[in-house]
Amino acid sequence: MRVVYVIDSVSRVGGAEQGLAAMAPLLVRAGVELHVAFLKESPGGFQEELRAAGATVHPVLRGSRRARVAALRGEFRRLRPDLVHTTLYESDVLGRAAALAARVPVVSSLVNSAYGPEHLHARGLSPWKVRAAQGVDALTAQGVRRFHALTDHVADAMAGRLRVPRRRIDVVPRGRDPQLLGSVTPQRRAQVRAALGLAEDVPVVLAAARQQYQKGLDVLVSAWPEVVAAHPDAVLLLAGSRGAETDRLEALAAGTANVRFLGPRDDVFDLMAAAEVFAVPSRWEGLGSAAMEAMGVGVPLVCADVPALRETVGSEDYALLVAPERPREFAGALVRALDERGEALVRAKAARARFLTRFTLHQVSGRMVEFYERALA
Repeated sequence: MRVVYVIDSVSRVGGAEQGLAAMAPLLVRAGVELHVAFLKESPGGFQEELRAAGATVHPVLRGSRRARVAALRGEFRRLRPDLVHTTLYESDVLGRAAALAARVPVVSSLVNSAYGPEHLHARGLSPWKVRAAQGVDALTAQGVRRFHALTDHVADAMAGRLRVPRRRIDVVPRGRDPQLLGSVTPQRRAQVRAALGLAEDVPVVLAAARQQYQKGLDVLVSAWPEVVAAHPDAVLLLAGSRGAETDRLEALAAGTANVRFLGPRDDVFDLMAAAEVFAVPSRWEGLGSAAMEAMGVGVPLVCADVPALRETVGSEDYALLVAPERPREFAGALVRALDERGEALVRAKAARARFLTRFTLHQVSGRMVEFYERALA
């Protein structure tokens, strides 16, 4: 089958882009003729990896939204795909409109639980703009043949918010290649710590996320002084690109010991293998790709207890779960994970086994091909 996958960008920052790049080789191997159209400049993105996987890449970068809809419609009429698959808001709205105009069946991925109370009150978001975006999303969603959601939580929430029947939403998580993730080994740990200038016995907590309100990094940084009070030599590593919360995070960290901003990294899996704890303090998630990756590496997890993260990690048998936006409780969980190392490693081992039964790239790509087949049927 021929599929045109429309996505906002192919940058290396977002989970949707990383998921597409990871899955592309397996989709092509399964017989999908994959074309990827993206709408925003993506210097240094996944273009070469997608081409190496066998996909054809189509930048659609014209200025106005109307122009990009027209360009997409032209591509769809030229390529005559069996399906158009859209992911992320801009691509959903424009890609759906273009697909319907070109009379091509369209499916969409639901990668986050948008338009809820947490978004209406989020720092930096205007409630009326959130509602306006929801209206446009819901309107264009009526022409979608089937939806793909990353979790049951997202499927249940978005069915109501987009006014589409829940039966039209299939749940398929993201996946990762266990060999690419690797595992925790003494040699890997030592090499990464040496490169960072960290001694072998220094307790390390890692978070890897964009510096945006959703990711709750301010909660983690606010919690850090209590962790340092219990472990004065502990180091907090923050890996991820700058964003709307960067200034706030840097101000919070200015009076806090042992916080290091690493910026964007292409070795996050190695960093995980060198850490005692991986922290995910998000206010909301669609799946929690970073938590899923940490499960695959085998590093102990402390996560905010938000619905999608609980669905991904499973239960407290696999990770310590803390109510969101509770810095003191989050600090307590981090200290517990550092103090009770044996317990933490038991949870990490169980979490890795859970990853291997649910989130490998081979399993997930097969389910995505089945999703395409259901949409065409």
